[in-house]
Amino acid sequence: MPVLRREWALGVNLVTTALFIGFGPGWLAGLSNPAWFTFVLLWLFGAILLSALAVVRHAESVAVKLGEPLGTLALTLSVIGIEVMMIGAVMSTGQGNSALARDAMFAVVMIVLNGMVGLSLLLGGLRYHEQTYNLQGANAFLAVIVPLAVLGLVLPNLTVSSPGPTFSPLQATFLILMSVGLYGVFLAMQTWRHRDYFVAPSSAEPAERPGPEAHAGHEVRSVAYHTSLLLAYLLPLVILSKQIAVPINFGIHVLHAPPALGGFLVSALVLFPESVSAARAALANQLQRSVNLLLGSVLASISLTIPAALTIGFMMDQTIILGLDAVDTTLLLLTLGVSMLTFASARTNVLLGAVHLLLFLAYLMLIFEK
Repeated sequence: MPVLRREWALGVNLVTTALFIGFGPGWLAGLSNPAWFTFVLLWLFGAILLSALAVVRHAESVAVKLGEPLGTLALTLSVIGIEVMMIGAVMSTGQGNSALARDAMFAVVMIVLNGMVGLSLLLGGLRYHEQTYNLQGANAFLAVIVPLAVLGLVLPNLTVSSPGPTFSPLQATFLILMSVGLYGVFLAMQTWRHRDYFVAPSSAEPAERPGPEAHAGHEVRSVAYHTSLLLAYLLPLVILSKQIAVPINFGIHVLHAPPALGGFLVSALVLFPESVSAARAALANQLQRSVNLLLGSVLASISLTIPAALTIGFMMDQTIILGLDAVDTTLLLLTLGVSMLTFASARTNVLLGAVHLLLFLAYLMLIFEK
């Protein structure tokens, strides 16, 4: 019974999934009614958010058992798995959204490198004045993030072998192989050859793995226990992602919402639990964990989601738009440049956090008015 009370969100997840399997086609056919559209969107949004929070909770428990950096990697890959499912669902539903992968990737970079980094540095700076982290690890993240972001989101505007901001099949295949291969090399370095880059500099030895204990307000049990529940929350999300894709596409195509809003909603929904975890770590003076979470989520998202979207495009014979427009390109390059300056020193402060938060507010404004 204590387990059932603690995992009540799983009941909401399963009931919502069952109801939409049985009645979803009829419910989603009446979205022209504004009140019903809002209700369905908020219902699905809330159910997916509850599930994502539970996934992160169990992934954090796995992280405690595994230690750094394997624990943070497990958390990051869990979140990216949800993102890939949602992007694939929206792309394959109805009229689809050929630019969703681009908008979601750009949103991830803006939300994480500006919003989440800014909030974490600001909260940590207000409480501790200065915080430290392992500079080598942050530089390793950025060394992969910068070229992949430019190749995936800027270069398609300049190529001439295919019309528009797209890649030719050969170029897309090369980007898929390069992204996955480079991420594989990075993981080998992070988890094996240079694990010390991703551990707080004050930790001379890896921290001992804790046993069953309270962590962030919940009990930590075995890896098998938390992994099983993590998968139990993830699997219904495949169906719920397909359902929420319908109102998202409806809002973009019928209600004439800004196209970039779809990518922002998907990314914000997926990244919210991780944002809470990163901010909580910064407040606990564990900036290294925040850096691993934040930069790791950007890297995993770019390295895995763009290849997944391009692969879906190949399978569905759908053109995938990747190149950003001039305004977003400017904001992306500015964000990457400021991030390199922020992580050029092993100490952070309030000013750095404020700069990133202002860039995030500029991104939000430009979604609606360019």
